[in-house]
Amino acid sequence: MPKNLYILLWWGLVAVCLSGNAAAQGLMIRNYNVKDGLANATVYAAVQDKEGFIWFSTPTGVSKFDGKRFRNYSKKDGLTDNDVVKLAADSKGRVWFFTLNGLPSFYRNYAIHTGQNDTSLYIDARGQYMQYIFEDQASGIWFLNTDNRVIQYNGNKTTYDKLGAGTDLFYFLRYDNVFKPLQPYFSLSSLKDINNADQKIITSCTFPLDKQLVADIGKRRIVILNNTLYSYNVKEAICFFNGNDWGIKEEISNICIDNDNLWIGTPRALYYLKGFFKGERKLTKLLQNHYITSLLKDRDGNIWITTFGDGVYNIPYKNFYFNYLDNTNGLYSHSIFSVLKDEKSGMLLIGQNAGVLNTMDSSKRIRQFNLDTTSGRNSILSILPYKQNEVLVGADNGLFLFNTAQQRASLIKPVRTLKDVDISSGGRVKIVSKNQVITDDYNVTVEDDLLTSIVNTSDSTYYIGSNAGVFYGTDQLRALQIPGTDSALHKSVKDLKWIGGELWIGTSDEGLYVMRNNRMVKHISTADKLVSDICQQLYYDGVGRLYVATNKGVSVIDVNTKSLVRNITSNDGLMSDDIRSVYYQDGTIYIATSNGLSYFNDRNMPVDTVPPAIYLNRIRYGDSSYLPAKTFTLLYQRKASFEVEFGAIAYDLPELVEYQYNFSSDTSSGWITTMSNIVPFPDLQPETYQLQIRARKYKSNWSRPVIVTVTILPQWYQQWWARGIVILLGLLLVAFVLRYVIRRIQQGEKRKTEYNRRIAELEAKALTNQMNPHFIFNSLNSVQHLIMEKEEKQALNFLADFATLMRQMLNNSRKSHISLEEEIAFLTRYIELEKIRFANVFTYHFLLQDDLKDYTIYIPPMIIQPIVENAIKHGLAPKNGSGRLEVKLVLSGDMLYCSVDDDGIGWERANEIKSGRLIRHESTALSVIRERLQIIKSFNGSVGKLEIIDKFKSGFGNKEGTLVEILIPIVKML
Repeated sequence: MPKNLYILLWWGLVAVCLSGNAAAQGLMIRNYNVKDGLANATVYAAVQDKEGFIWFSTPTGVSKFDGKRFRNYSKKDGLTDNDVVKLAADSKGRVWFFTLNGLPSFYRNYAIHTGQNDTSLYIDARGQYMQYIFEDQASGIWFLNTDNRVIQYNGNKTTYDKLGAGTDLFYFLRYDNVFKPLQPYFSLSSLKDINNADQKIITSCTFPLDKQLVADIGKRRIVILNNTLYSYNVKEAICFFNGNDWGIKEEISNICIDNDNLWIGTPRALYYLKGFFKGERKLTKLLQNHYITSLLKDRDGNIWITTFGDGVYNIPYKNFYFNYLDNTNGLYSHSIFSVLKDEKSGMLLIGQNAGVLNTMDSSKRIRQFNLDTTSGRNSILSILPYKQNEVLVGADNGLFLFNTAQQRASLIKPVRTLKDVDISSGGRVKIVSKNQVITDDYNVTVEDDLLTSIVNTSDSTYYIGSNAGVFYGTDQLRALQIPGTDSALHKSVKDLKWIGGELWIGTSDEGLYVMRNNRMVKHISTADKLVSDICQQLYYDGVGRLYVATNKGVSVIDVNTKSLVRNITSNDGLMSDDIRSVYYQDGTIYIATSNGLSYFNDRNMPVDTVPPAIYLNRIRYGDSSYLPAKTFTLLYQRKASFEVEFGAIAYDLPELVEYQYNFSSDTSSGWITTMSNIVPFPDLQPETYQLQIRARKYKSNWSRPVIVTVTILPQWYQQWWARGIVILLGLLLVAFVLRYVIRRIQQGEKRKTEYNRRIAELEAKALTNQMNPHFIFNSLNSVQHLIMEKEEKQALNFLADFATLMRQMLNNSRKSHISLEEEIAFLTRYIELEKIRFANVFTYHFLLQDDLKDYTIYIPPMIIQPIVENAIKHGLAPKNGSGRLEVKLVLSGDMLYCSVDDDGIGWERANEIKSGRLIRHESTALSVIRERLQIIKSFNGSVGKLEIIDKFKSGFGNKEGTLVEILIPIVKML
């Protein structure tokens, strides 16, 4: 909480104190107003609900406060009227709103309930409004309105005029064992209950109160009658406070009992009676000219003061443990440099700037003395106890002696730029200025270094602190020297203390060092939880505690264990963290700051270790908002953010509240720390998550976490079956595309294959047609030969057979395949013609495998004929004598094995005959057969073979002739 938001209300000259003494203690108080979020500067009432929230009623609605943020409600949020004049909180956590229209309404479970949205609250108010509210033992609610009619609410319905006419407030006060009031007091014009004649009324107020009456006040009802207070029950009404006896003339509008203290609110001021119920007569007048409308003490002990037109004031509970002094309640200024309390007289001495020394005696009377009137800087830097009724005062421009009994100051020694003063156990005084050590007998001047502090270890030995480190001096040497060789001695020193044979060194930027026998034995810094490494002053209390004044508060060190005891900062109640000086006496710590003096009892210093109550405020998912709950089931939204808004109820240092959250399906993962009260989780995927949120405030432990379970449900398209359908459709689409692509490829390959096959067939036919002229040429040669030999008849027969053969050959040449029977018939007619042509010089026969009879075999036409022709022309024709020709056909799997065997002159001998024509014909015929076999392979994959064997050369004994073997691809059908 920013310090400039606090103001000080002082018990000073403006206080009304019947003892005749002016008090000098202040209270730090904060004001909340419209600029902070309050609904209106006029606040009628305040109440704390079951969860811990503070509610304020105003003319423009109600405000709900958690210590840091206001949440305002008006008619647009469900109130029956904006002008809410009273509030009440019952045991079920409902906050009731009193409006001038008389319609009952309350807040519960994040919603305002009225007769419009809750039929159980519907009544006809008859133009009257509610004045008082009670709760019975069954948690039923009873209202008394301005017409003295009773309205009962039992949770199911609201009944008007429940007890009939004639019922008044005294009825509820008589039956105080049945009806518990939900307001702290009752303002009455008379105490007389006509239906209770036996009741005793004691109007005289004695002070101090007896113990029995003090005990009874806490159990009975409290009644305000003008400016007197009564303890009231059915038997008696006893006055326990009379405002006139305390100087309060105006009417009392409200009260608050705070332990042993009593707070009184009036239309003109606030009065604080500290220790009233312990018999102490201490009255403080606060908030003069403020109309106090209500007072509330919350569960933590904080005091809330609502006003008419000036907002809300809050006094934190811990500020009652502190006393404050500055220029608003008696001091010269708010900036303080030194402090000391004289043990004998009890006088408090406070050194300030402008050479002003303030004194406050045991009766809290403050006086000011101007010791140093020189120009320039002349602050009082140190105050030390000296002799009886005397203290030494070190100012910027000299050393002074102040007599506490006579309250008189005198100059002992003028010193320019005085930095520090110390007194040895024997009473010897030594001073350091910025460049000199000054004693009664001699001075030591330092040229290059800036001196800052001095501490005596005996009457004749001392240590000096400077910006370059630590020096050691003696009265004998009258010179400064560097003690030892430890490098840690060469630090910028701000202050020194000699404690039990050890030198404690406060540095300007490295924390605290401890030296023994000129060697460093301990270093304490922020790493050891020291509040700051910038030490401004060291103070030893003589009982084992060293106080380190820094720019961020005070650190308390145990000098025996050399460990940190605790830190004290403005968060604990100090007026500032900029600490100049510390003093301790009889359990009270005095801390001088740049913003005033704070002093308090060290043993009663409050430490709030109770964790804050954490709450959920709003849940958002996407564009929708939800009221807080422990479980949420939400339908997945793409790129939507799940956002949680939460807070903690903390009225003391709410700005120091920090949060931790854990949000995952794995609750064992680490906590994330944040100062923000809104945490977003973007794009949550369908799953169940657990959100845990906890908080802690200054010096407290972590609170128990609030747990929220969040289930993000998948959309239909995220369900397993939907995903399965999508995957299946995707696979089908891929399969369809692949099938389409494959079919296109197959069709393309099929077209390409068909094209290639067609080309191959055409090439085969072309080769077949190429053989036809060859055969015709040879046949015509034979006819020519017969005519020349005068064999006309035989030539005619030959021509007739040749014509038949040609017709058969022409038919076969149009086909890609012919049957084996057709091929054998064709070969037979051809061989017969060749026998005629060569005068029957050879015989022939066909050998067919029996399995061939079981199938219809198709082979390419004109593929065997050229081999037979070569056998006759080049093997048998040149032979002397008759020859033999054998054609053998055997089925070999999907191939037809054909061998043409002759006993002619042989392959090698035929090649030796010098007949270029024959060689050319032979070469052409065989190359054509091989090419045809290769083409057949290209379009049906069957591999044919042609092999020519010279039997004499190839190991067939003495046999002559040629054996030609050919494997012919076939088409086989049953």
